[in-house]
Amino acid sequence: MPTLAQMKCRPLPSGTPALARTRIDALLKEVPGWSYDGKVISKEWSFKDYHQTMAFVNAVAWVAHREDHHPDMSVGYNRCRVEFSTHSIGGISENDFICAAKIEAFTTP
Repeated sequence: MPTLAQMKCRPLPSGTPALARTRIDALLKEVPGWSYDGKVISKEWSFKDYHQTMAFVNAVAWVAHREDHHPDMSVGYNRCRVEFSTHSIGGISENDFICAAKIEAFTTP
């Protein structure tokens, strides 16, 4: 069975239900440091300087483009917060976790 980072986001037809809290909690274990606040899954990173922050933002943008699943990002001089939810279903989907795992794959040493 492939890991989340090896999976590809897929279009979700109208009426697809959001993930249940138990499934969200199980998937959170696969993306260290990510949390769920009842609306989004999110994580914040700190960086040495603006250039490292922007390199990270660009890498996240590349993942989002490749997966056609786009996060909300809050960016400052040396920090970036990434939030995922699936607006089309009004909640959290597996696509959110796939993208989170892909980001973890390039940020975890």
